[in-house]
Amino acid sequence: MTALDHNKNKKNPNLRKGYRMGIATILAFLIGIMSVISGSLVLLKYNTPNYNVLNWLVIYNIILGFISIIVAILIWEKNKSVRRLIPVILVLHVLILAFLYFFSKEVAVESIKAMGFRVSIWIAILLLAYKKQTN
Repeated sequence: MTALDHNKNKKNPNLRKGYRMGIATILAFLIGIMSVISGSLVLLKYNTPNYNVLNWLVIYNIILGFISIIVAILIWEKNKSVRRLIPVILVLHVLILAFLYFFSKEVAVESIKAMGFRVSIWIAILLLAYKKQTN
């Protein structure tokens, strides 16, 4: 087996990166759509949960949902600014989660779980977008 044959049998690292970025795009888009739709339904009183709703949190989730959709498009377009935006979104969600968990007395457990879910999805997006290439 020659060096050329060996290299031909290796998986294409650009193809793997393409799959990772595609998955990151889908995750960002889905979490954005879910946030916008569910938050809008609550604000418009089409869906009234049977727990305490913090309107500022619903508005935050809708805004970050729209931003998530924009970031999904930027990931898809391979825009380099996503390498700054993804950590910012993750940090914002972590800060809100910490505030809800430690400082907010009127927050519902469902809100904490939902924010924890958002944090975990954005950690996955971060890992997918920042994974180093190995040859």
